[in-house]
Amino acid sequence: MKITLQHFPLHFKVPAGTSRGVMTEKQSWIVRISDGISEGIGEISVIEELSPEYVSFEEFEQTIAHFLSCLENGWNENLNQALQPYPSILFGIESALLDLKNGGKRIYFDNAFARGQQKLPINGLIWMGSEAFMAEQIAQKLASGFTTIKMKIGTMELNAELALLQSIRKQFSKDEITLRVDANGAFDVETAKVVLQKLAVLDIHSIEQPIKAGNIDDMKMLCLSTPTPIALDEELIGIYNKEEKIKLLETIQPQYIILKPSLHGGIFGTQEWIALAEERNIQWWMTSALESNVGLEVICQMAGEYSNSLPQGLGTGSLYTNNSDSPLTVADGLIYRKLS
Repeated sequence: MKITLQHFPLHFKVPAGTSRGVMTEKQSWIVRISDGISEGIGEISVIEELSPEYVSFEEFEQTIAHFLSCLENGWNENLNQALQPYPSILFGIESALLDLKNGGKRIYFDNAFARGQQKLPINGLIWMGSEAFMAEQIAQKLASGFTTIKMKIGTMELNAELALLQSIRKQFSKDEITLRVDANGAFDVETAKVVLQKLAVLDIHSIEQPIKAGNIDDMKMLCLSTPTPIALDEELIGIYNKEEKIKLLETIQPQYIILKPSLHGGIFGTQEWIALAEERNIQWWMTSALESNVGLEVICQMAGEYSNSLPQGLGTGSLYTNNSDSPLTVADGLIYRKLS
């Protein structure tokens, strides 16, 4: 087995604004695993200040190299267990091994989506920025046929953000356009209570992570009484043990969870979260952690393994100036593999 690693920094076409700041570049590495006949490819991708295993570029690259060296030299440990604290590295290695197993044809899951026979509904993502910039993005997404819009909130003045949502609601009912918002933990508890009430008036589908992760009792209280469904995202980061996952879900009892394999335990960990959520009648959807088309391809095919009608968060393939080629195509709010 031969393994190679390539640093592949991703450059945003337009600076991407979140409540954690503005991103112009994203760190990513491409891992290739060859058996001498076929080659599997995967992506190790991190979000600074969010990915739990990323401290510095040099340290993280050394960590990747260490694990890849172990694998190349006949690693005997349980991959999922050893790499639990390193979900992005686990995801990249899992992806490359799956591709290699299936002949190195970028088929990670042999299903209808991978064969170009299934289209998945996705949400249109609106990045934070000026009111005019966000309004322009909303208009573009609606004109492109999206019926689910996800808007980042929490850095502009709240009334301005609500006014943007209200402008959509005046044109489209909740049956015509589904509106999701993502706060990235921007609000304190008391502000969150007010926000949840105001969003309910606008028939908002859900709000992601209204308060910072780690405030379990407060999040439990909000989920118990909220008029707007709450989705956990950052709250799931760093929870890798099955018993701890069960405890978190049963304590908070969220309406939804949102899963990013690079943050939530790789492919193995994400599948475990899904199984545990479905057992407890908690709905979920999958989203990318802003990977390139390499990682996005894996997540899309993984989503195709499930019968989940909720729009996924997978429309991020056009964010970068230097993205890799891919058959992934987005049209009319759907993503699919356009095969020749």
